[in-house]
Amino acid sequence: MGGKGQFVIRVVLLSLIAEGGLAHPLRLSVSQIEYSSDTARMTVSLRLFLTDVNEALVFDPDNDELRLGREDEMPNAEALLIAYLNEFFYLKINENEVPIVVKSKDIGGTGQDTVLELLLEHSVTPPLRSLEIKNAVFTDLFFDQTNVVYIHRDDTSRSLMLNKKTPMSSLVF
Repeated sequence: MGGKGQFVIRVVLLSLIAEGGLAHPLRLSVSQIEYSSDTARMTVSLRLFLTDVNEALVFDPDNDELRLGREDEMPNAEALLIAYLNEFFYLKINENEVPIVVKSKDIGGTGQDTVLELLLEHSVTPPLRSLEIKNAVFTDLFFDQTNVVYIHRDDTSRSLMLNKKTPMSSLVF
């Protein structure tokens, strides 16, 4: 292997050492939005890497003092999270922005791959005519953040990839 190839390998290895080799490899969040005409309810599942949440809220990815989604969650943790989400995430249903109200939180995974799942629910006055989604979570922290949004409306599905350049999308039904 030539000098240039060895240099590239050294740079990659140094990067891994500098990062501790512990950071999760993806700058990604996944949202799933489901609407049922039968129940006139919209549920939103927002899955976020916990280290990214900690980075956004307390500026330290390894700081677990907020204890989000756990029985011993800090009293101000959800308020901090909602304040952050209000800046970077919203839904407009039939042109009306809906408030972010967390119905439940769940933690899954281990170590750097631990995920915080938030469940939001909203009643919708039928018919569902339009949906505007802004999901720019963590784009303030990571230039390569991608937020995947799956939308299921009765029997139809769509997917979106939102990021810093394209933080929102509108759908008309």
